[in-house]
Amino acid sequence: MTSCPVPGQTRSRILLQTRFQTPWLRRRPACLRSLALAMALLVPALPPATATAQEPLNEPPYERQLLRLSEILGALHFLRPLCARADEPGWRDRMETLLAAEAADEARKRRFIERFNQGYRGFAAVYHSCTPAAREAMTGYISEGSSLIRDVTARYSR
Repeated sequence: MTSCPVPGQTRSRILLQTRFQTPWLRRRPACLRSLALAMALLVPALPPATATAQEPLNEPPYERQLLRLSEILGALHFLRPLCARADEPGWRDRMETLLAAEAADEARKRRFIERFNQGYRGFAAVYHSCTPAAREAMTGYISEGSSLIRDVTARYSR
């Protein structure tokens, strides 16, 4: 805890006073001014807060489903080779097909790629060999991905 020194006081006495007597901000207006000045100098140095809108107004109504599908494709891209299941075409190729069909602008493409990588890294951090849990996750993701594709296709003709 920092406080402004008072002539004739030791540091331990200052700490005792600030803990057990009135708060240091009320007793020492000079410290308050110093603190306010330091904050005023630091605030302009901070980077401006940027709004990272996850869902812009012009995105399609099925955006969440496609982002989830991207994450599933990333997870399968890691899990299938781990469990010795070679797929042709690969899950990365399917992701590239999705990007070609849906990612009209660069920001949207980046969001899809981020979710693909998130799915990949999430399983890469946990699984180093094929386990029954990895096989179960793989089966569940294939089922969920198929369901998402059917839903988006039936609902939005995409």
